[in-house]
Amino acid sequence: MTRMSYEREPYRTTARTVERMGEVKAYCAMSVDGFIAGPGDDLSWLDAERPAWAPMSAEAWAQRDQDGIAFADFYGGVGAMLMGRRTFDVVHGMNEWFYGEMPILIATGRPLPQSRPTVRAASAPIANLVAEAQELAGDNHVYLDGGSVIRQALDAGLVDEAIVTIHPTILGAGHPLFAGAEQRHPVTITDVRNYAGGMVQVTMRPAREPVDTSPLPDDGGPADETSFGHA
Repeated sequence: MTRMSYEREPYRTTARTVERMGEVKAYCAMSVDGFIAGPGDDLSWLDAERPAWAPMSAEAWAQRDQDGIAFADFYGGVGAMLMGRRTFDVVHGMNEWFYGEMPILIATGRPLPQSRPTVRAASAPIANLVAEAQELAGDNHVYLDGGSVIRQALDAGLVDEAIVTIHPTILGAGHPLFAGAEQRHPVTITDVRNYAGGMVQVTMRPAREPVDTSPLPDDGGPADETSFGHA
């Protein structure tokens, strides 16, 4: 989930379809050891006051410009959210609603407590849930929120980009971001920034094999030569 109080639409060629749309993105904070929340959904470590002897950054990294992508800037390009049920339950129990009038799908088979009209439950395979969120988002991006939803979408090849802010804290236990994914995923790092006084914000894109979309010959004759070989 995203609660960093300290604080867009290319062509895509994948196994899904070839069309112009926003991307499917994750934006979240995690501990050094990969947890997005501590035991019992504890988020207090995200903005806990640190003693003077434990600064978030020092030496060369502390001198770097603080140029991280703020949540508000990321959120400005979002058209819909797909949120995990556990994340929703935690956010719903807070005294503040962070998402305005954004349409939000909650991945759950259980009824939701009375909530906002922009929030509704949806139960389907992850590819269907992402597609439904894309319909809601239109030309804007889909924002994935919640470790389980992110891992499922990653395993299904549906995540275009993840912006992960690493908080200099080791929790030792909790709810993981990537641990539990069902397969290995090579990623390409596209950006590293200093966020809010020393956190490390990494932007990464899951690497995918190119998909051959060259048309088949209508007459069954010799195929055309493409960068993938003969089509």
